[in-house]
Amino acid sequence: MFRPEGLTARQHAGALIGRASESAALAEIVSSVRGAETSRVLVVHGEPGVGKSALLEHLARLATGCRVARCVGVQSEMELAFAGLHHLCAPMLDQLDGLPAPQRDALRTVFGGGGSTPDPMMIRLAVLGLLAHVAEKQPLICLVDDQQWLDSESAHVLGFVARRLGAESVGLVFATRLPGADLAALPNLKVSNLSPSDAGTLLDSVLTAPLDREVRAQVIAEARGNPLALLELPRGLSTAEIAGGFGLPGALPPSGRVEESFRRRIGALPEDARTLILLAAADPTGNPTLVWAAAAKLRISAEAAEPLADAGLADFGTRVSFRHPLSRSVTYQAASPRDRRLAHEALAESIEERFDPDRRAWHRAQAAVGPDEEVAAALTRSADRAGRRGGLAAAAAFRKRAAILSPDTGGRAKRALDAAHVHIQIGAFDAAHSLLNMIDPAALRGRRRADLDVLRAQIAFATDRGGQAALLLLEAARNLRSVDAALCRAAYLDALSAAIFAGRLSKNGSCLRHVVREAATAPTIPNPRAPDLLLDGLIVYFERGCTDAQAGLRWALTKFEDDSAMRENLRWFWIASVVAALRTWDYRRWDTLSAIHVKAARDTGALSELPLALTSRACALLFAGNVSAAASLAEEITTVTEEIGGHMTSFAPFILAAFKGDEPTTTRLTREAIEESTRRGEGVGITFAHWANALLYNSLGRYDMAFAAAQQACQSTADQGESIWAFSELAEAASRVGERASVLWCSERLAEATGDEDWGAGILARSRALLEQGEGAAEFFERSIELLERTLLRVETARAHLLYGEWLRRESQRSLAREHLRKAHVLFDGMGLIGFAQRSRTELNAAGAKVSQRKEVIQHNALTAQEAQIARLARDGLTNPEIGMRLFISPHTVQYHLRKVFMKLGLTSRSQLDRALAK
Repeated sequence: MFRPEGLTARQHAGALIGRASESAALAEIVSSVRGAETSRVLVVHGEPGVGKSALLEHLARLATGCRVARCVGVQSEMELAFAGLHHLCAPMLDQLDGLPAPQRDALRTVFGGGGSTPDPMMIRLAVLGLLAHVAEKQPLICLVDDQQWLDSESAHVLGFVARRLGAESVGLVFATRLPGADLAALPNLKVSNLSPSDAGTLLDSVLTAPLDREVRAQVIAEARGNPLALLELPRGLSTAEIAGGFGLPGALPPSGRVEESFRRRIGALPEDARTLILLAAADPTGNPTLVWAAAAKLRISAEAAEPLADAGLADFGTRVSFRHPLSRSVTYQAASPRDRRLAHEALAESIEERFDPDRRAWHRAQAAVGPDEEVAAALTRSADRAGRRGGLAAAAAFRKRAAILSPDTGGRAKRALDAAHVHIQIGAFDAAHSLLNMIDPAALRGRRRADLDVLRAQIAFATDRGGQAALLLLEAARNLRSVDAALCRAAYLDALSAAIFAGRLSKNGSCLRHVVREAATAPTIPNPRAPDLLLDGLIVYFERGCTDAQAGLRWALTKFEDDSAMRENLRWFWIASVVAALRTWDYRRWDTLSAIHVKAARDTGALSELPLALTSRACALLFAGNVSAAASLAEEITTVTEEIGGHMTSFAPFILAAFKGDEPTTTRLTREAIEESTRRGEGVGITFAHWANALLYNSLGRYDMAFAAAQQACQSTADQGESIWAFSELAEAASRVGERASVLWCSERLAEATGDEDWGAGILARSRALLEQGEGAAEFFERSIELLERTLLRVETARAHLLYGEWLRRESQRSLAREHLRKAHVLFDGMGLIGFAQRSRTELNAAGAKVSQRKEVIQHNALTAQEAQIARLARDGLTNPEIGMRLFISPHTVQYHLRKVFMKLGLTSRSQLDRALAK
């Protein structure tokens, strides 16, 4: 990477030799941002010294009429939360009042203004909103150099912003060596080395004397087109050395030659100058007052700066600045450990704790020669402050260092536990595991000893949801039994959750039956909370069945509906709604709790909960026939998991495709889900994938394939009730392929798994009808329809009409058959369930009622997926900021897409969206 500071005009022009295509790409960014409502993002990447920084400087000069904002990643600043973001956004903070209050408060907290700890996603949305707001007044170009050295929080925020920019007049350009995970999916421009001809031209621009022709050719060949190597190698060499070719480096890699050039120049400095540049390298702030104060403590005079400027390494003016980032890193790495410690010690002593306690603590930690309780305590306080600002990665780094510097075994164990907990929060599971491994369990007692087991279980559950997580949670529950009864019961409930996820892939000692038996021994507590009631109810369900468990589970679910305990109960909402409500066939509570779960996850910023909450809600809406709303949530799941990463297989997309009768999509997604679930150890995902295939093939009338898929869904005894939906699919398919024994088996299983709820009783009656003949079958079909029509389950009701109509047609009762088949067809067609609609249409035609396939063109199909999603949310009454929060885009982008929706659909107001999107 090459910075043009200090170069002559001729040298600077030479730095861009051979960069015509790159320059054109950058000019296109400026043109797009300046002239239209659109954002442009680009990742410029290549080896050190290839010219990335020069291209950013070139872009800044091109950006006339635009506001230019910059930040540079600094390696020694990587552990300081939001350091890079502060450099970028600090000049814009006078525009904070233009943001919604939650976003405004989040940024003020991040940048030291106090307040409650902001949610990480709120910080990301706030930065997105700030850039969009600033760009409304003047097009904005953001340049991020040395992205690989940004602190984790800044890197995650800016990666998010880059992915979510849309219709804002913002250009965001990164320069980095290799695009990491945050930048992987973004448009990129690889900056290649110069051709031999261009390399020769650049070398000639910096030579102070003619170079021997053969030596010149050798230099060009060994530099391999690296611009910085060509510019830096002649520095410090005499005219005689250049002319004769002596002193030029041998065949090293380009980055190695450049670093060796810097190392040679630093090594030739006087001792005081080497100490001064090491102080500057150890302090990334560029604050000359701090650097000179530290220099004074080491008795370094101002004259020490002169050789640094003469050597083209660093300038000490109103700011301390390095001519090139490599010179900073080479300076620091070339110093001895003792010299680095002395530099950090001098810097720490020069920082007043009341002004910058965190940076002081970090320098003290770097200066420590061994365990130091005072430094460890200071780092712990810094971690607390970073956590309150939302800087979890920085908090994790502070806590890890504090644990390492703790002198006594007990203190080290406690701090390592705290550090591991924060590392788990940020998804750094390998680092968390390493921290737990440094703990001597004998140093922990009581609650802390149980915490160790809980954290190990959380890592196992997040990275591999197989039996190991359930086993570790059981161990934690045992250790908590004599310490804290409430926490012990919570651990047992978590173990149940892990065992249910593992399902058919559970291992010895971790299967659901084993976990239930042990959980049944959990201590009782005098004032049980909602999770306690849920634990008791689920134990009864798995031990004695649905009928005995219904009353207890209903009471538990009622308690979950209480808003006062929403936050502390949030992690158990999925097991309350997706497990307890479903297994008791209580659709009303599933509907209610899934809606509460989604709202609570959004309101509290618990985005790790959101994919599971959205999946539950989308499925509840599907069974009610609200396919459009379910599709919107499925799209949101994709958006959320892309941004936060996923630790579970997403069910909603393939279930949605199966309901709609979309065979190619269902087949592809279920295959991927089975592979992913197997890798993760999530047996529940395999079962749901097979059930979805059975549903799909029943809708398409391909009963042999439905029968095979349903058998796979029902085959695992470990699931124990997990596949209740698959029983009805198996019964339906089996009745059509002549497998009466399977129909009987399914009916028996459904009888065991259903209580007195209309949904379960209606499904049981429908399945029993498939076993009967004559009046007996008709009575069960009519009973099924009567029960299901009392519910909101339009899909189940339509399927009952369809099955009854098909049976009536086979019984030659064509008139009555047409009545039920027509009801089924109207329902399926209105809900957009194409497979079932076609099946009912075929049956209607066979019963003598000619029904043509609808051929009208639905106008909103012209919308893109994002436009359709935004239109649905606007139809549902959400404001632009609310839609932006939901979809992780700015309100400006929302408005841009809505204008396109209105134009495509010929609308003039939001009130017309309901009619236009009726399908």
